[in-house]
Amino acid sequence: MQFGVDEAGKGPVLGSMFAAAVRAPREALPAGIDDSKRLSASNREDLADRIRDDARIGIGLAEITPRRIDAGNMNDLTVTAHADAAAAVVGPGDTGHCDAGDVDADRFASRVEAELGAAVTVEATHGADGSDALVGAASIVAKSARERHVESLAARLGEIGSGYPSDPTTRSFLRRYVEEHGTFPPQTRRSWSTCASIRAAVEQTGLGDF
Repeated sequence: MQFGVDEAGKGPVLGSMFAAAVRAPREALPAGIDDSKRLSASNREDLADRIRDDARIGIGLAEITPRRIDAGNMNDLTVTAHADAAAAVVGPGDTGHCDAGDVDADRFASRVEAELGAAVTVEATHGADGSDALVGAASIVAKSARERHVESLAARLGEIGSGYPSDPTTRSFLRRYVEEHGTFPPQTRRSWSTCASIRAAVEQTGLGDF
């Protein structure tokens, strides 16, 4: 059997990264699959539901929390995420395709295959989420998991935006949180440079009050 793997949420300053593995006969995949970034939110969620609801399709999901990200190395953690997601669904003799999380796609494939530790073969290419339907399906499931995660954070914390450093809503939320609590919420990747710049801005504002 073949499987595809991709991750979502590598770059945000807020929230976890998720990797998904989709193992299925290709004819079981719904039409319209593409790189999740090219799909509208409603289309992506419809496809994610159809993928999850089909008994012929096996799904593995791995979450890498902000705490693990702060304590580790993103290159290593991306390999681990792909391997952990795949380990939940693969069987001996399977062949897998990953969206390469390294500038050297062959090195990434070798590392995932070695960490997976199963009798499977793994290849990786850049842009596989747009060229291989199984990887595209994994991209959709991973993105859906990430979006649901952000929604759960927003339900507890209020309007947080997308969680990405370029999102003004996310930056405003983090700044207000630091101003009110003196620290970042636990779901933040505190090692990100975004946090250092926000903390510096808050401290500078505080100095200006004297």
